Amino acid sequence: MTAQAEPTFGKRITVEQVEEGNILAPKFDEHGLIPAVTTDAETGNLLMLGYMNAEALKLTIETGEAHYFSRSRQVLWHKGGTSGLVQKVEELRIDDDQDAVWLRVRVGGSGASCHVGFMSCFYRSIPLGQPIGNVIEGLKYTETSKTFDPKEVYGDAPNPTKL
Repeated sequence: MTAQAEPTFGKRITVEQVEEGNILAPKFDEHGLIPAVTTDAETGNLLMLGYMNAEALKLTIETGEAHYFSRSRQVLWHKGGTSGLVQKVEELRIDDDQDAVWLRVRVGGSGASCHVGFMSCFYRSIPLGQPIGNVIEGLKYTETSKTFDPKEVYGDAPNPTKL
């Protein structure tokens, strides 16, 4: 079996070309990753922050479904491949210096994007304007219930987040 070729993007030549040109030339970090902010295409709600390597970005562009790279598991990941909560990309944007992407998606199934079972991975808020001692145990839930039971969807698989 032959090794799969690394996806090819445009070369980063000048600041002007990167910031104002029409060539996709993403800047991946020292680990080969680019942050990917994902929001719901209909509501605009923030669903998650993930990371993509070159292959994940390529697959997302080619298939129209979100693919990420799991930093904790060190694997390419098709969002919803296990849970059925596939993210269909409505729009994919890249920021001015091409080092972050924004996906606007429609989510299949229950519409949730968080492996914990909530709609959004950002389901708690941090109180502001208080001494840090009051804040440490003061996170407030912004979602009152889960949209699915993770044990029913994932079984007894270990939590994908490493502490």
